[in-house]
Amino acid sequence: MDIVGISDDEQEAIFRTLAGILHLGNLEFSPGKEHDSSVIKDDKSNFHLQMAANLFRCDVNLLLATLTTRSIQTREGIIVKALDSSAAVSGRDALAKTVYAKLFDWLVEKINRSVGQDHDSKIQIGVLDIYGFECFKLNSFEQFCINFANEKLQQHFNEHVFKMEQEEYQREQINWSYIEFIDNQDVLDLIEKKPIGIIGLLDEACMFPKSTHETFSNKLFQNFRSHQRLEKAKFSETDFTIAHYAGKVNYQTEKFLDKNRDYIVVEHCNLLASSECPFVAGLFPPLPEESSRSSYKFSSVASRFKQQLQSLMETLSSTEPHYVRCVKPNSLNRPHRFENASIIHQLRCGGVLEAIRISLAGYPTRKTYHEFVDRFGIISLDIMDASYDDKTMTEKILQRLKLGNYQLGKNKVFLRAGQIGILDSRRAEVLDSAARRIQGRLRTFVARRDFVRRRVAAISLQASCRGYLARDIFTVMRDTAAAIVIQKYTRCWFLRHSYMQLRLASVLVQSCIRGFSTRRIFLYIKKDRAATLIQAHWRMFKVRSIYRNRQHNIIAIQCLWRQKLAKRELRKLKKEANETGALRLAKTKLEKQLEDLTWRLHLEKKIRVSNDEAKSVEVSKLQKSVESLKLELDAAKLATLNEFNKNMVLERQLELSTKDKSASEREVISLTELRNENAVLKSSLKALEVKNSMLECELAQSKEDSSSTIAKLREVEKNCLQFQLNLRSMEEKLKNLENENLIMRQKTLNVSPKSNRAGLVKPFLDPKFSGALVLSSADEKSYESPTPSKFIASLSKGLSDSRRTKSGMEKNQGNLEILSRCIKENLGFKDGKPIAACVIYKCLLHWHAFESERTAVFDFIIENINDVLKEGDEDASLPYWLSNTSALLCLLQRNMRSNGFLTAGSQRSAGSTGMNGRLVQGPKPSFKYLGVEEGLSHKESKYPALLFKQQLTACVEKIFGLIRDNLKKEISSLLGQCIQAPKLQRVHGGKSSRSPVGVPQQSPSSEWDSIIKFLDSLMSRLRGNHVPSFFIRKLTTQVFSFINIQLFNSLLLRRECCTFSNGEYVKSGLAELEKWIVNATEEFAGTSWHELNYIRQAVGFLVIHQKRKKSLEEIRQDLCPKLTVRQIYRISTMYWDDKYGTQSVSNEVVSQMREIVNKDSQNLSSTNSFLLDDDLSIPFSTEDVYMAIPAIEPSDIEPPKFLSEYPSAQLLLQNPN
Repeated sequence: MDIVGISDDEQEAIFRTLAGILHLGNLEFSPGKEHDSSVIKDDKSNFHLQMAANLFRCDVNLLLATLTTRSIQTREGIIVKALDSSAAVSGRDALAKTVYAKLFDWLVEKINRSVGQDHDSKIQIGVLDIYGFECFKLNSFEQFCINFANEKLQQHFNEHVFKMEQEEYQREQINWSYIEFIDNQDVLDLIEKKPIGIIGLLDEACMFPKSTHETFSNKLFQNFRSHQRLEKAKFSETDFTIAHYAGKVNYQTEKFLDKNRDYIVVEHCNLLASSECPFVAGLFPPLPEESSRSSYKFSSVASRFKQQLQSLMETLSSTEPHYVRCVKPNSLNRPHRFENASIIHQLRCGGVLEAIRISLAGYPTRKTYHEFVDRFGIISLDIMDASYDDKTMTEKILQRLKLGNYQLGKNKVFLRAGQIGILDSRRAEVLDSAARRIQGRLRTFVARRDFVRRRVAAISLQASCRGYLARDIFTVMRDTAAAIVIQKYTRCWFLRHSYMQLRLASVLVQSCIRGFSTRRIFLYIKKDRAATLIQAHWRMFKVRSIYRNRQHNIIAIQCLWRQKLAKRELRKLKKEANETGALRLAKTKLEKQLEDLTWRLHLEKKIRVSNDEAKSVEVSKLQKSVESLKLELDAAKLATLNEFNKNMVLERQLELSTKDKSASEREVISLTELRNENAVLKSSLKALEVKNSMLECELAQSKEDSSSTIAKLREVEKNCLQFQLNLRSMEEKLKNLENENLIMRQKTLNVSPKSNRAGLVKPFLDPKFSGALVLSSADEKSYESPTPSKFIASLSKGLSDSRRTKSGMEKNQGNLEILSRCIKENLGFKDGKPIAACVIYKCLLHWHAFESERTAVFDFIIENINDVLKEGDEDASLPYWLSNTSALLCLLQRNMRSNGFLTAGSQRSAGSTGMNGRLVQGPKPSFKYLGVEEGLSHKESKYPALLFKQQLTACVEKIFGLIRDNLKKEISSLLGQCIQAPKLQRVHGGKSSRSPVGVPQQSPSSEWDSIIKFLDSLMSRLRGNHVPSFFIRKLTTQVFSFINIQLFNSLLLRRECCTFSNGEYVKSGLAELEKWIVNATEEFAGTSWHELNYIRQAVGFLVIHQKRKKSLEEIRQDLCPKLTVRQIYRISTMYWDDKYGTQSVSNEVVSQMREIVNKDSQNLSSTNSFLLDDDLSIPFSTEDVYMAIPAIEPSDIEPPKFLSEYPSAQLLLQNPN
């Protein structure tokens, strides 16, 4: 407002006036005590009356009197008439409308004055922007006025475009034929003709108070019964149809009379004219005496609109108009989308197609002769040089170009469509040829100038270079002569100095070696005795621990078998519970089973107590042996320290002996770790005893009431499952610790010494030859700790083997290069089989790697696969390597089965732990890699292959877990937008809105479409990399489980999501997911649809209408059988219907659910959370992968071409089988 020149006082007055209008709108009236009278309804309306009077700065009582009464001027005097509540409301609306109209007129006049229009100016530019032609489903008085204005403007457009075009042809005196165009004068006569036009009849009906829209419609049909442009609607008695230039429009006359009337009450104007606010008083100037005599002053909106439209047409007729036709490309308001039928309809309605038709029939391009010659004269310069006038030159130019579709007028030349393009192309050719000629001359000049400059510079540079080279040669000759003399004396001094140092060092080394050999024999005898004692205690402990582990596993298996039998009995009891006569028999059976269970629990307690006592005795013995070993180690350390102080020169050799002692220290550490494991087992047994006591209490309570027995048995079943999970986790931890002990015992031999003699031992500690020091003897049946004697033997053997392995290093390097290229390069697939996995397996078979006792090939393969997964694109590399690693694992499993490496006792169960830290449940013997196993006889030579199988299994699980985690991250952002319906859909309550052309808008579903696109891209990516359908089915199932968890938890946590409209929105999205699952087929989708049971049942509960009629049993059994009472209670309390206003479940059902929830919260064994947890386990085992993936024949795969570059792979190319 400051920009257009409105002062601060005026702005404050404007806001005051608007606030007064708003307060007037809040006034409400009620019938008074007298007949046909009205009063203020309540205190709230009285407050708004006071505020309106204060803002208008007028008397409150006078304002109330003008709203509730009306003054009538008669000969005898003024009569005051009371108004009823409806008339008072009409007077209130008339006052607000009058004030707002006066304020709007003042703002328009103020802005026009501030813009600075010059009323005396003879030239002006105006912009007219109006609504286009409107045709809705319901058309009222507003559409009638807008279409009337469009009819007027279309008539002006026809007169200007069509008539002016043909007048110009006549003025220029060219040959043309008259073109007919459509005239809409009859429609204008129908609307505005006096006295029986539609507007005239409408004003006449508005002057009579008792007139209605029915009387207006009847009079309209009587007067225009035979008119071609007016029709009566088929299914309505009051609606009429007008055939406009753009089409037929059906108008509804229900509110025509109300919208056309516009009364001005004199009392209102007098009241506001007497306002103390100068701004408000200025809006209402004093009325003339004639108008002040009557209380009402009638004014017709249609008549005023007609007058304003007539003045607008007079203004347009006095100017030179230019038309801009705006076309709406589509009804959805989306970019880059065109609806051809709608656009053609708009162009036809706007008269654009008619204008184009006339232009094409005539001469659309016209230029004066001077303009034509000035632009196209360069085409024929010889004509320009001659002394012709403009018209003659124009004619000769057109004749030379052989153009025939033109005509010459008095002052202009007229061209048909397409002729101006030929002239412009010819003109461009002339200009291009001239430009090329100028560019050629300029380039010649620039090239010659650069050549002369470079030649002068080259001559001066050559002279400088020759002088510099001559001076440099002289300097070199002088320095060479001086250097020869210096070298002669320097060599003499160095040779004498090295001879003296070599002589002193040889004498010192001889004395040290003689002393070291004597001390080494003494230390060897001493360590041999200590190692023999340690081995005896270790073998005794290992055999005892194997026996106890086996006994512990047998007890665990018995518990599981008893649990299975109990479950079977529980199922039978559930079936028999439906019959009332079987309850007594079930009660007696359960009592007997409870007695058996209590007896078994007491028996297991006694067994565990005896095991604890035996373990405590063994631990005390081991502690004593550890203390004795510590004393011996302390004595050895003191001896070595004394020798170190006496013989500083022999420090390097003494470090070797300290390394041997560190091996014994590590054995002591392993014993302490076993002691810690025993302590952990004790604590776990105590926890199990506590759980068993809880089970006994629950079973004792079940004897009291037969009806509660079934519920208590369910709790016992849950506790048993938890006990099983804890037991499996303990066994898994014990197995992992034993495996780590085994690996640590092997790595103790591979640690590189810190002495300066590292060059001697380094070749044997290299990762490529790390297997040389893995085991000390090939005849041992178990992985024992190496003694000092065995270490020395293996070290000497490694020194002798190093000479043989150096010759094969080049061959091993070539083999590793082949594997590296197979892993790093994408070899693709053939007939759905991964080439890389088949080539790697054939190479390992060819090199006898599975039978090798020491090899680093397996570690190299795993490390390279991990490097590729880290460095490459996860979307492309993870599915590719999931297919390859699973195929390689199946090939390795088949090889081990066929060669007898693996038996049923050594197969990897479902309880394996992957590299990514995920634990899959399943029992597993804790003595798997010790010397004694069930049905398995491991040899040391086959241990690398078994370890490679474990690493490859962990790699498959890691890749599967990474793909699953990435999918969850990507889809979680999309699910956040899908849980709640868009605002437009919630506000309209699911009803489609109408666009100007009557096309209903569609509800937005881009969020669910993005999820469908995401699932399609996932399926195409996995199937493009030939991932087995087993893994695709598992991934899809876990993704849909994650969708179910996220949507269900969000529904329970956010109240705005528990609505009826949001339930319909989520249900439509679930239908899209169901279509996707059906299209994906069961081979790839599996049981994905069943994973959505929780959200399906919750959404189904939201969208049912008669919730209050449903009982708790019907909800739990029929509607939501998967949901717990706590979850149903949460949904019922948070639900609200934003569409139909229905209520949630009855209060009785809510109270029942509240009692059940309170009981559950008091029970410590039950969980109080109503949310779902995400399952992070790996849903398959090695056996599942082997059974699900079909057999692969590597012989069917042709080796890649790059194998021909390596000599070691020639046999693979010659014999691919």
